[in-house]
Amino acid sequence: MCFFTLFSFGQGSDTKSKFWNNVEFGGGLGLNFGDGFFSTAVSPNALYRFSPYIATGVGLNFSYSSQKDVFKSTVLGGSVIGLFNPYELLQVSTEFEQLHVSRDFNQNFVSNLDDDYWYPALFLGLGYVSNNVTIGIRYDVLYDEDKSIYSEAWMPFVRFYF
Repeated sequence: MCFFTLFSFGQGSDTKSKFWNNVEFGGGLGLNFGDGFFSTAVSPNALYRFSPYIATGVGLNFSYSSQKDVFKSTVLGGSVIGLFNPYELLQVSTEFEQLHVSRDFNQNFVSNLDDDYWYPALFLGLGYVSNNVTIGIRYDVLYDEDKSIYSEAWMPFVRFYF
């Protein structure tokens, strides 16, 4: 929403073009399958770069997973990210993610584990920057072993922005 708010206050075509010159798009795609298991993920996002040192952005998250005769899981949500580059090759990040998790287990496999809930995650990250790619590690300070869709609080990441 902050991108559209900033855009709507721009006056004249010169301001609009300056705005879009500072917008970067990126995201991630994932696919995993084998032996009755299937998982796919899509997470597009956009950043607004205020300066070479500071950027903020928003993203969407969607994933679907299933294990034949065991479960189906759908995760849908959004995120807000802030990036700080104190040095050309170093990036510090904060990212808040709010996800809706829906898990449906096969009744023959496990009963009463079906779940429908919202899960927040707050990541603090550190990465190495090379052109439009950042490789690093992030930590979820709100990590809950029972509710998180992630297996660990520490996670490696790769970010691409164009």
